[in-house]
Amino acid sequence: MPEGENKDNRVLTFSSETEVERRRRMLELFRSVPIPDDELLAQLGMFARRQVWARWLFMHELYRRALDVHGVAMEFGNRWGQNLALFAIFRGIYEPFNYTRKIVGFDTFAGFPSVAPQDGSHDVMEPGAYGVAEGWEDVLEEILAYHEAESPISHIRKFELVKGDVSTTVPDYLERHPETIVALAYFDLDIYEPTRDALVALRPHLTQGSIIGFDEACFEPMPGETIAIKEALGLSNIRLQRLPYSPTASFLVWGE
Repeated sequence: MPEGENKDNRVLTFSSETEVERRRRMLELFRSVPIPDDELLAQLGMFARRQVWARWLFMHELYRRALDVHGVAMEFGNRWGQNLALFAIFRGIYEPFNYTRKIVGFDTFAGFPSVAPQDGSHDVMEPGAYGVAEGWEDVLEEILAYHEAESPISHIRKFELVKGDVSTTVPDYLERHPETIVALAYFDLDIYEPTRDALVALRPHLTQGSIIGFDEACFEPMPGETIAIKEALGLSNIRLQRLPYSPTASFLVWGE
């Protein structure tokens, strides 16, 4: 769940006015720094705040735990696509020759397709919330291709973006790709129905040790994700774990 954005963009935030102003100033600094263009991308870490670094560390730990599990990495609810880029980077660091570690992202790229009563009454729960700029998936394709090109065997395409309502696109994808084994899956859909439907579709494609992460389990403003987990997996059948990096994100190890 993104932090530091306002409700005018229909994005949930817990940031104070002071924090927002401080981050606005950091953005101004980033846009005006006299760092040469050929060095700027290598200096991005100094501008990312603690919460962003915590997210990067969390995603890194999930990927690391999935290293010895055979299969693909999937994310459900990509928005701008940072987690997909992180997965591509981690693959390039840890397993650059593992061409079977395909990275697959699922998103409408237009925000929530709908909301259900299970999603609660917070004012961010409206169709279209968490949308992105028109045509963003094309930009994201180029970004992922760039990260792939920075690693070996880049002539083999190892990522895919699947646009549309996850309730339909995930079963369709798995029917077209019956060979799919899921080593790592991350759920950031925020809402009930697509989370439930994707979990149900994914279960036959999990193996012992598969890592499944959740962005909003046990999160009051967005109850739909937890309800979906209860219905699709059963809380008594799984062990939801957390890491100190994030107050909301969690994960489970399938079969544990």
